Amino acid sequence: MSPLVFPRPNQNPMRKRIDSPGWILVAGLGLAAFGAFLEPVSGSPQDEGGNFPATSSFASSDSNHRMIAVAGPDMTGGNVLYVIDTIEKRLSVYAATGGSKSMASVTWVGARNIGLDFAVDGWNDKSQHSFKDLQDRLDAGDPDPGNK
Repeated sequence: MSPLVFPRPNQNPMRKRIDSPGWILVAGLGLAAFGAFLEPVSGSPQDEGGNFPATSSFASSDSNHRMIAVAGPDMTGGNVLYVIDTIEKRLSVYAATGGSKSMASVTWVGARNIGLDFAVDGWNDKSQHSFKDLQDRLDAGDPDPGNK
């Protein structure tokens, strides 16, 4: 059971409905589905090989006190929605594809508890200096540990 939440004196009591995590998820899925049904723009920038650049031309994000939602196109022409629960430390990913009514869909790609991901000092880290190396330099009194 969730605790009672009373609105602050300067806060609109109807605002809670807008800030709810469900609203963010629905809005993000709607945005991803909307993007999936958009037709590609003719004359899109291409390189000499006929390939589209790897940059996103349309992406959107939103957050509230609990959830972060990021939606945008993926490399296959579909759309992807990442939803992060910052309190429970969970990630959920959805994909939307467009086309005819029989081909259009929104699918749940996967989910993960990311709580331990933030407890790791480094994994698959290609940085010039490891966390341990920088920490050792700082502990030794190095005033500029990143420039060696």
